Amino acid sequence: MTANPGTPAPARPAGDPYAAAAASAARLARLTGMAGHDVAVVLGSGWARAADQLGGAVAEVPLADLGGFPEPTVGGHVGSVRSVVLTAAATGPTRVLLFLGRSHLYEGHSAATVVHGVRTAVASGCRVIVLTNAAGGIRTGYRVGQPVLISDHLNLTGRSPLAGPPPPEGYPSRFTDLTGLYSPRLRALARNADPDLTEGVYAALPGPHYETPAEISMLRTLGADLVGMSTVLEAIAARHLGAEVAAISLVSNLAAGLAPHGLDHAEVVAAGQAAVGRMGALLASVLPWM
Repeated sequence: MTANPGTPAPARPAGDPYAAAAASAARLARLTGMAGHDVAVVLGSGWARAADQLGGAVAEVPLADLGGFPEPTVGGHVGSVRSVVLTAAATGPTRVLLFLGRSHLYEGHSAATVVHGVRTAVASGCRVIVLTNAAGGIRTGYRVGQPVLISDHLNLTGRSPLAGPPPPEGYPSRFTDLTGLYSPRLRALARNADPDLTEGVYAALPGPHYETPAEISMLRTLGADLVGMSTVLEAIAARHLGAEVAAISLVSNLAAGLAPHGLDHAEVVAAGQAAVGRMGALLASVLPWM
């Protein structure tokens, strides 16, 4: 079902971003009829169709109706959030929030806007955040259409969602330890579900332009296996609030200097659509256990 939005909500977080997330979570509970959720999944470029393999929605809400979410401007991103209940015999029902798209720094948004979705999810009760993206493959041997678990990251955006005034009383310190940010437990669950999964280090740059071959050479020297324009700020914000984080990249293209015919965003989205079956099956097999 599609919820009735009622009173229009503001398009950007205003003032205290934690209070804005709590307000969005309250709207989400009212519009979905679900008091809370357990797991949130942020679907990156080309991933949205994988959500259809997780079953029918309890409700689907335009993000604009929750407040703090701008309209998406990037192909492959849908401006809505879907509430789904997954049931496994051993675990019982798992209430899942599927964000069908995200906001990016390169769209002109603040770090607070970029992480508003994960903060809303945690305020809604989610203790596990799963982040997905389309990424350029740097490591030799990566193939277009291959999923890769993120084991660590390089934040080269020059931004942090924890910069600025300290969090309000009752929230954790902004000096967050990122050791083990990408949960070993969740990565083990994913590898059990798909033994062919490999792991890699993800480098995040602000974009929107793709990298130069020289920059890719630099990233390889720094230890990066993947490169993209999202995910790391959301991961930091989720970890700060105590959520367990997993992230999966879909290798949608080989990085600059490695791709024989150059880079094209339409090909990035197409690679995601071509791999939708494997992505959906992976999420369906792992999420009930998270």
